[in-house]
Amino acid sequence: MSAAAEALVKDDGYYGNYGGSFIPEILVPAFAEIKEYFEAIKQDEAFWQEYCSLLADYSGRPTPLTYADRLTEYFGRAKIYIKREDLNHTGAHKLNNALGQVLLAKKMGKTRVIAETGAGQHGVATATAAAKLGLSATIYMGREDMERQYSNVFWMKRLGAEVIAVDYGSRTLKDAINEALRDWVSSFETTHYVLGTASGAHPFPAIVSYFQAVIGIEAKEQILRVEGRLPSWVYACVGGGSNALGVFQAFYPHENVGLVGVEAGGQGKGSGRHAARIAYGEGKAGVAQGFKTLFLQNNDGQMNDTYSLAAGLDYVGVSPILADLSERGRVRFTAATDTEVVEALEIIMKTEGLIPALESTHAFAGAFNDITESSGSDIFIINMSGRGDKDIFNVAEGLHDDEWKAFIRRKARQFENSAR
Repeated sequence: MSAAAEALVKDDGYYGNYGGSFIPEILVPAFAEIKEYFEAIKQDEAFWQEYCSLLADYSGRPTPLTYADRLTEYFGRAKIYIKREDLNHTGAHKLNNALGQVLLAKKMGKTRVIAETGAGQHGVATATAAAKLGLSATIYMGREDMERQYSNVFWMKRLGAEVIAVDYGSRTLKDAINEALRDWVSSFETTHYVLGTASGAHPFPAIVSYFQAVIGIEAKEQILRVEGRLPSWVYACVGGGSNALGVFQAFYPHENVGLVGVEAGGQGKGSGRHAARIAYGEGKAGVAQGFKTLFLQNNDGQMNDTYSLAAGLDYVGVSPILADLSERGRVRFTAATDTEVVEALEIIMKTEGLIPALESTHAFAGAFNDITESSGSDIFIINMSGRGDKDIFNVAEGLHDDEWKAFIRRKARQFENSAR
């Protein structure tokens, strides 16, 4: 683990006032086993050789750090670099963790993995890793998210995974996590839960942060090589927190590097239609899904419904590590609204020829909101955590693209006619 991550993690899994392990007694043996094997694989050279080989030869790491020269010229302020996790196999940072945890599952002798997914990228990554390493996979996904990200549902099934829709609650990520936990209670002897974000009961925040740390390790080496110095600011979107912690860890010890997490502002502060737990100051400390963190909840402790244009950012809680870093002032949190995200996406596509995922575009929007306060001597790194192929339906709707709508109608008529 990076020195930064080691400094953040305690044996009891607490990060300041947050974290811990609030689990049912039936799962205590499962968590004890995971902790034991997680500690063991840190010293297991054969494990790391296999993992690093998969990252290099299968996933395609290291991913580039791209200088965004036209975007830099567009704003005329800070130099902008983009960490290209979209070029990771499966199109997002999620495979870093999925490969590590599926390898861990094999080490524990498990034959099956389960996972939750919101935007579908973690589901695809888990299904991909399971197919590659020979385990069966079951993916839980809220019905609302399935409708928004059906292309990822299609690929999960083609990869051999069973995809189970969750039809209660808000039908999004928090409900998918609940259903995955129910499965695990009755199957942990043969099954490992590949949690996709740096949340949940200890040791999951540490495990996910550990496997995602490669993002920041690479970015730090790359920026030092091309610029000879560290960046002024590092930006990442924040749903649960996996890509943010992945890129932040390597820069955490350097107090002169600002770390900025960008949450889903949805329709704005006070709208009740967002997922900004920290930036809007609406998150309240509570315990749910096995850990203590800041959740969007009412005065009775019931979880509120969340909303975001980006399916992967509408989680009701946030990583306990990030909650602590925010409380200590080491990570600054801001939020980007749907409107700001769509505007940022158009700028990125037309200046750099890149199509970031809507989740990742929140990081760009946050950086663009700050860039007017920067100068030409500043350096921004923006973590492009995933590519936007999966978002074509949402983006077309957000851009009010009439040609796309007409295309969908034509295809629907063709399917109807062929079915007759």
